[in-house]
Amino acid sequence: MRGKGTVAKLLTDMDGSIQISTGDILRAAVKEGTALGKEAKAYMDRGDLVPDSLIMKIMETRLQQPDCRKGFILDGFPRTIPRPKPLKILLASLKIKLDFVVNLEVRRM
Repeated sequence: MRGKGTVAKLLTDMDGSIQISTGDILRAAVKEGTALGKEAKAYMDRGDLVPDSLIMKIMETRLQQPDCRKGFILDGFPRTIPRPKPLKILLASLKIKLDFVVNLEVRRM
């Protein structure tokens, strides 16, 4: 059995889109030492969850990168109940139209 991330990767291989994982972009922002990455690292170092508002700022930065133009799959995002509304607002502000949304549940064996 394969996990959601593995399935997302298989889909991106088929259509040329990219997989965007919240965890991956958080780690990248921290590693790159961006202002948002430093802010996220402070929460992570304390063992706190990174707030949704900061996640949305990091997501905004990521979605504006050139490799997202061919399309993207959000892996594990939005994960919390409040996130879909800010995501919808963010996508509208970036003039990104979603073709469809899929909630993929993969059972592990």
